[in-house]
Amino acid sequence: MTLKTLLNETHRSLGAKMVDFGGWDMPIHYGSQIDEHHLVRNAAGMFDVSHMTVVDLKGARTREFLRYLLANSIDKVKVTGKALYSCMLNAQGGVIDDLIVYFLGEDFFRMVVNASTREKDLAWIRQHAAAFDVEVIEREDLAIIAVQGPQARALVAGLVAESERTALDKLGRFAALDVTSADGVPLFVARTGYTGEDGYEVLLPQANVVAFWNALLAAGVKPAGLGARDTLRLEAGMNLYGQDMDEAISPYEAALSWTVALDDKTDGTPRDFIGRPVLEAQKAAGNARQMIGIVMDDKGVLRHGQKVLTANGEGEILSGTFSPTLGKAIAFARVPAGAPVDVRVDIRGKEVPVRVVKFPFVRDGQAQAGINL
Repeated sequence: MTLKTLLNETHRSLGAKMVDFGGWDMPIHYGSQIDEHHLVRNAAGMFDVSHMTVVDLKGARTREFLRYLLANSIDKVKVTGKALYSCMLNAQGGVIDDLIVYFLGEDFFRMVVNASTREKDLAWIRQHAAAFDVEVIEREDLAIIAVQGPQARALVAGLVAESERTALDKLGRFAALDVTSADGVPLFVARTGYTGEDGYEVLLPQANVVAFWNALLAAGVKPAGLGARDTLRLEAGMNLYGQDMDEAISPYEAALSWTVALDDKTDGTPRDFIGRPVLEAQKAAGNARQMIGIVMDDKGVLRHGQKVLTANGEGEILSGTFSPTLGKAIAFARVPAGAPVDVRVDIRGKEVPVRVVKFPFVRDGQAQAGINL
């Protein structure tokens, strides 16, 4: 059965082209994916991401539980509202999911996990939470709207109670705050996103999501679909679960070594977390496959599954697209360890040379240094 968010009819009334996305009927665009991409880079766009899963974790030992569950160190977040990005691993060091967790109190943390991994995530979290007496609460009563772009924060602030706008304006990156809308609706506003632009992800009651979406529309925020969200996140160097990583891929193979905390300690000993022994062995061996960014100067598009050839052996394209900001094809590729030299992509039997570049490909709407246009 196809799932729908409460904004489904609203999307259709706005002329959205709807597609199946992980079992959800979601808007891919509202007329032009390219226009929506540039809209977010230059002004503000909004995305319905209510298909994502919000999970509240409650109990006296919740921090202890998260020390064990996550590869990143939950002890990095000690100020109320601060967020942490982490992978949740299996015993083989593979990524079950990547997620954001918010610290709301020593006995209260909030997670936002991917839509396509909802069932396995909840089962895994509940399986391990039981030993720590942590209550796992799926917040099906909450919807999520992401408002992204240079003008996003100011436009959202205009819909917040005037007495709370100063506090919202002071909210730092990767942090969240409870505020109230001008008409009295409770909002959990996180300064996070999946586009590489500034903005907010707003969690609010399902009952109020249509009205809040329409208020944003009236304020000048235009809708954007999942197509633009995908090109924006790839330009921003952000992974897509199921395409750039999965349960057979470790964080080291997905350019996420920065999310692995091996040095933190619990009671003077190295912190034990699920998958740690495998990651330690992989780091010591130094031969893990690596994820690199590539740009193709020739015409054409880099697509998932294409073979990548290097002096060290073969790899493959993971996420690939035509970058609207750069006007060139860009991609993530997973290739053997070692300096990636003489890199080519097999496109319909033709070996096309590509350049290896550091990602993100785009920062603050501009091409990163070293990416010649």
